[in-house]
Amino acid sequence: MGDKYTFGIIGLGTMGRNLLLNMADHNFMVAGHDKDENKIELLGKESAGKTNVKGFSQANEFIASLQKPRAVMLLVPAGKIVDNVIQELVPLLDKGDLIIDGGNSHFTDTNRRVVELKEKGLHFFGMGISGGEEGARKGPSMMPGGDQQAYKVVQPIFEAVAAKVNGDPCVTYIGPGASGHFVKMVHNGIEYGIMQLIAETYEMMKKGLNLPDEKIHSVFRQWSEGRLKSFLIEITRDILAFKANGSDHLLIHDIKDEAKSKGTGKWTSQVAMDLVTPLNVIDSAVTMRDMSKYKTLRGQAASIYGQEKVTLIGSQDDAIQALEAALYFSTIVAYAQGMHLLAQASAEYKYDLKMDRIALIWRGGCIIRSVFLEDMYQAFKRNSSLPHLLLDKEIQKTISGTLGATRSILSSAITSGIAMPAHTAAISYFDSFKSERMPSNLIQAQRDYFGAHTYELIGKDGVHHTQWFAK
Repeated sequence: MGDKYTFGIIGLGTMGRNLLLNMADHNFMVAGHDKDENKIELLGKESAGKTNVKGFSQANEFIASLQKPRAVMLLVPAGKIVDNVIQELVPLLDKGDLIIDGGNSHFTDTNRRVVELKEKGLHFFGMGISGGEEGARKGPSMMPGGDQQAYKVVQPIFEAVAAKVNGDPCVTYIGPGASGHFVKMVHNGIEYGIMQLIAETYEMMKKGLNLPDEKIHSVFRQWSEGRLKSFLIEITRDILAFKANGSDHLLIHDIKDEAKSKGTGKWTSQVAMDLVTPLNVIDSAVTMRDMSKYKTLRGQAASIYGQEKVTLIGSQDDAIQALEAALYFSTIVAYAQGMHLLAQASAEYKYDLKMDRIALIWRGGCIIRSVFLEDMYQAFKRNSSLPHLLLDKEIQKTISGTLGATRSILSSAITSGIAMPAHTAAISYFDSFKSERMPSNLIQAQRDYFGAHTYELIGKDGVHHTQWFAK
């Protein structure tokens, strides 16, 4: 038994268990460890008939069952728990063994662990995994970053179990250090943005157009088969048709409008500000999740201010077409902002990210997969040093084709008092992005006026200061 299993996973929750079973389905000899006997038992039930997967409740027995060099993946909650598990593991491992953190750890924690474990002679890399429960079982998108030589040890396993698009596995070596976890963090930030955009679109249908549930579901069903086709649109379509057993109305109407989060969207916004990279669609999504938590205050404000009378102009069908265009436009901007952050991080942290490869592995398995990602992949394939997605000629054609409808529907939303902050952020970002001259010169003058912070002049070197008022 000593070197029977080729790969091990610690943490047999839904993700860990399903990924282990996925590996077993691909004929790999795999072992799992969890201190919870119930999870070991559940693994046994779900793997009934398989002889190439086994669960262990004792860490020493689990480690002893793995062939050398040992490859162990952690699928446990981010934070202190990861450090605790690593601390328990280290005495049981030998130099040259490999530890993989497959959770949503903050990239700065991953940086620290890379250094600490290298000093102990152990290989370590962080790997983002996307796709949720179904993805883990049937094929996720995976973003491994760190020690490239160590990755090669497990590369055949990951390529076998990853989602496939046109035969390409949705996994690739991302880069050194914590690049894998950084890319997954940005993936989650984009996910926040698109989810908020979809929610705002639903709000406009419900409040602005007064569409019945059946019509809203029908629209999302149509969209799920067109250029908006994506995992998030498809699950929204399904949610908007789901009724609990015995119920005469949709379950969605019984769910509280207070959204939870685990922090990865906030991390994306924080890092973007550190790297001086604007991504206001994602910022708006994070802000709106925060706003949703203030239910009592929102109720008090609603009782004071009420709701303006909706004054949408034009036919219902025209408005739905405009909404589709606006959602497509804003979704592209959300992707573009995320990819711009990755480009900036690649330069700052020396990740040497391959943007086309990232777009390639996001086409399948992950939460933000969509048909548009093929267009994004082709854009970066045409120009590997493309500084911003919105500068691609083909993307420019798509954006130009959606602008008029986007402006129309957002004008109606503002007039009608219907909040679409992420959509509004997207159009504001675009308008600023294409402004060769912004009003920031006034801000520079203001800073110099009140704080003598100086300013720069067009066509002249150096910094300047003006005495703006008489002493």
